[in-house]
Amino acid sequence: MKPFCSIFLVSAMLVCQCMTVSAQDTRAYEARKASLEKEIAILDRQLAENAAESRSQLSRLTLVQAKVAGRKSLIRESERQIRRYSDDIYLTQRKINRLNARLDTLSSYYSSLIRNAYKNRDARVWYMYILASDNLGQAFRRYSYFKNLSEQARVQGDRIKAAREELEDQRTKLRRLKSEAEDVKEERVKELASLQKEEAEASSIISGLRRDKSKYEKELAAKKKEVEALDREIKRIIQAAMKAADSGKSDQKIDYKLAEEFSKNKGRLPWPVSGVVVDRFGQHYHPVFTHVKLPFNNGITIAVAKGAEVDVVFDGVVKQIVVMPGYNQCVLVQHGNYFTFYCKLKSTAVKPGDKVRTGQKIGTVDTINGETQLHFQVWQGNKPQNPESWLRPR
Repeated sequence: MKPFCSIFLVSAMLVCQCMTVSAQDTRAYEARKASLEKEIAILDRQLAENAAESRSQLSRLTLVQAKVAGRKSLIRESERQIRRYSDDIYLTQRKINRLNARLDTLSSYYSSLIRNAYKNRDARVWYMYILASDNLGQAFRRYSYFKNLSEQARVQGDRIKAAREELEDQRTKLRRLKSEAEDVKEERVKELASLQKEEAEASSIISGLRRDKSKYEKELAAKKKEVEALDREIKRIIQAAMKAADSGKSDQKIDYKLAEEFSKNKGRLPWPVSGVVVDRFGQHYHPVFTHVKLPFNNGITIAVAKGAEVDVVFDGVVKQIVVMPGYNQCVLVQHGNYFTFYCKLKSTAVKPGDKVRTGQKIGTVDTINGETQLHFQVWQGNKPQNPESWLRPR
């Protein structure tokens, strides 16, 4: 009996550990699911605004493709969660099987105790059995046996009751797991249907772009001018700041201690806003005319909810506020020899020369041609950096 109990206890501990990990996975899934659904909702709102604004079809395609990517991530999360539920159901069923086996063993032993108690229910038989002992030691053992028989039966009955209660708990848990798994499967079916619609919309936009290539080329040329103008202005400001630092004036010197702290926080900086990255750093090609290069992106563009507030990502000094075509107001913050840029702002809550702290509000995002998006850049001296490598992982 003891080896069986030991094996059961070890197995139960392993199952409990697995269930704890599974519960943590479920909480992580719910958090990730909520985050993805929030991002998709932001894109939905911007697409709805886009329909009323007659905006660039390329911008609309970017939003739809970002939504498709988010939907695919949501489906992958659902599929992972379905697999987790399948594992949990399997482990719970195994535990139920073990409990059934244990209950059978306990019941068999209990039946044996009851039969023995029944056979010896007459006290006179007990006394005769004890008196017939060969020696005092045997008599004492027989006496102890009869004395403990009823107590053993009671203890065994309690064990059976506890095992039955645990068995019922596990059966209830199994029913719940199966129900939750079915809910996730139904959600996955709905997400797949939404994905098919969104992919069809993307295909429709692509077809429209192919039919009207000349119009797109004009839009691209205009966008290229805006990007180049912003890049020139950013480089001018940085060069002016670096040149002023070389002049030797104490109030213009670069704070290298601050720069070192900024550098140490690479990969851990907070996001300036909560939203969806719809345009990433680097060189990209047009999604339809794949031989056409898009303007090099020195930062990232984040789609956000209307009126979203923008926070500075690290301690620094507001170097300048400029207004640029296509980007509205831009706040430029210096962190030693590092610089962060926050563009497409409707309003600002700071002014040049202000010292700002991590997480401090510096403005709100504007809605330009139906797009509520923050353009964010990070520079080290004259070299643009990929902002996503500096911001903390989501």
